[in-house]
Parts: sequence; structure tokens; C-alpha cells
Amino acid sequence: MPKIADNLEAVYQRIGKACEKAGRQRDEVQLLAVSKTRSASEVLEAYDYGCRDFGENYLQDALEKITEIKPTDIHWHFIGHLQSNKTRQVAEHFQWMHTVDRLKIAQRLNDQRPAQLPPLNICLQVNISGEDSKAGIDATELLPLAAKIESLEQLQLRGLMVIPAASQEVEQQRRAFAESRQLFSTLQAQHPQVDTLSMGMSGDLDSAILEGSTMVRIGTDIFGARAQR
Repeated sequence: MPKIADNLEAVYQRIGKACEKAGRQRDEVQLLAVSKTRSASEVLEAYDYGCRDFGENYLQDALEKITEIKPTDIHWHFIGHLQSNKTRQVAEHFQWMHTVDRLKIAQRLNDQRPAQLPPLNICLQVNISGEDSKAGIDATELLPLAAKIESLEQLQLRGLMVIPAASQEVEQQRRAFAESRQLFSTLQAQHPQVDTLSMGMSGDLDSAILEGSTMVRIGTDIFGARAQR
């Protein structure tokens, strides 16, 4: 097997073990392969081994890959910070947007989503650790923003995305993820269609799954150390 396939098999096994430890079914957790800075050929290697969901942070890099890669059953997720003047490209070429933290961005994505496409799947980014260096809304802003997005017909509110403060301590990881899960439950109570809690990366996916993640975003453990831009 190629190296990416080997890495993917190890990630699948790690997710499976974490699900077993958490008393969850394996199909409750979706893998999002973070392919930012990676080549189209690397994406296709992961595709050939079963990946269908790919996360991108850098818009121009992503658009080049989307144009080059031919399979139509790939779901492209935008997981980076998005400037308001670049919303059209996301609205037209992606199936998911994970980092909505302003109504202005949501309204532009809604207005620019082509009518012939299904609604764009939206996750609201919450700055769960309150870090100045990270984007995302405060937890108190979640329900008001969700209520406004619910009225936008070309968007489909799916859930939350969080990036807690980095920590090697499992207890600290789980504390932030548990708080995120509680917010997710609060959101679900008012918006029953919500089904996605996007949290957990290569360094903390086990803790994220133990605390209820439904989608883990894995780059390094699949593709290796990230290429420098």
C-alpha cells in the first residue's frame, strides 16, 4: 500500500478504538482529511483509499485542486478564515463551510450560492477557549446567530466547529471538548436538524471522540508533516 493508504488505515483504526472506548458506533464519527497545501495527486491517493471529504484552508490552492480533480463524489469543506470578498468562490465550489462566525459572511454565502446547488452546509465556529489569536464567536452569541442563519434558504445549519487551546494534557483537552458538547446539545434543542460537532485533530482526536465529536479533522497523520507555504 502507498504511504498515505498506510497512514489512513492507522487513522481509521485509531478512530475505531476511540469509538470503542467511548461506547460509540464507528459510523458515528466521520473523517475529514485536511488536504491544505497538499497536491491533487495526494488527494487522489486518499480518495482511492476511501476518503470522500477533504478540508481546505487556502482558497486559491483549493480552487486549483477542485478544478483539477475529476471525481464528483468528493465533498469539499472550507475550514479556514474567510474574508468577505472571497465568499463567492466558497458558495460556488464547496459543499461545507466550517468557520462561519459573522452574519455578514453567512448572508453573502446565502446570496451567492447558485440556485441549482443544494444549500451550503454550515458549521458555526465557536472560540471555545477564548483565545485572542483564534476566530470564532463567544458561546453566548451562538443561539442568536444560529436563529438568523436558520432563515437563510440557501444555507443548511449543521452544527459547530471548535479548535480548543492546544494541550498535551488529556484532562484539559476533554474539558474543552465537553464544554463544546454541551453547547452542541443546547443548539440541537432549538435546531433539531443539527447533527455535526466538528472537533478533534491529529493530536487530540481520542479526547474529542470520547466527548462526542462527530467529525474529526485530520491532516498530519494522513499526509505527514505539512509543507511550508
